Amino acid sequence: MENAAAPHAAVKPSLSKKPSPSFRLRNGSLNALRLRRVFDLFDRNGDGEITLDEMASALDALGLGADRAGLEAAVGGYIPAGAAGLRFDDFESLHRALGDALFGPIPEEVPEEDDEGDMKEAFRVFDEDGDGYISAAELQAVLKKLGLPEARNLATVQEMICNVDADRDGRVDFGEFKNMMQGITVWGA
Repeated sequence: MENAAAPHAAVKPSLSKKPSPSFRLRNGSLNALRLRRVFDLFDRNGDGEITLDEMASALDALGLGADRAGLEAAVGGYIPAGAAGLRFDDFESLHRALGDALFGPIPEEVPEEDDEGDMKEAFRVFDEDGDGYISAAELQAVLKKLGLPEARNLATVQEMICNVDADRDGRVDFGEFKNMMQGITVWGA
C-alpha cells in the first residue's frame, strides 16, 4: 500500500463517547507492555504486521464495528510503502498520534504519584466487582475478553493467581498486583 502524501498526518478521531484515560497510561513501561500485547492480539497470523483486515476483524470482535474505508483513511498513512500492514513501531506511532489527538501530548516528566494512579486504573480493569481483589473468575473473564487461550482452563488461571498471591488467600490484592507489575521488564521501553 502506498503512503499518503503526508505520512503520519494528524488523526482526527471521532468518538461518540470520551475514551478511557487508560487508553494511554502515563507509565511508559506499562503502556509499552500493554501496547505490545494489543499488537500481538491484532496480529492474528503472527507475521509481525497488522493488516487492515486483521485490524477490522479485531475491532469487530471487540464490538466496535470497523468501517473499512474509515479505517484505511485513519491507518493507511502509518503503513510503510511496500508493507502489508502496520509493524509494531508503526502501530506505536498510530497509538501515540491518537492519544495526542484525544488527550494532548504527555508532559515530559510525570510526577511519581501519577504512576500509582495508572496502576490503580489497570487494577480496576481486572477487579470487575470492585471489591479490591482480583479473583480467578475475574482474571478469567478479562482473559476471555482479550481472546487469550489461557482463559479456557480455570486451573491455569488459578495458577496465574497463585504466582502473585503472596498472602495465599486465593486472590490478588492491589499490593500484590503492584509488586507483579513493577517486576515486569519491557525491553526497548
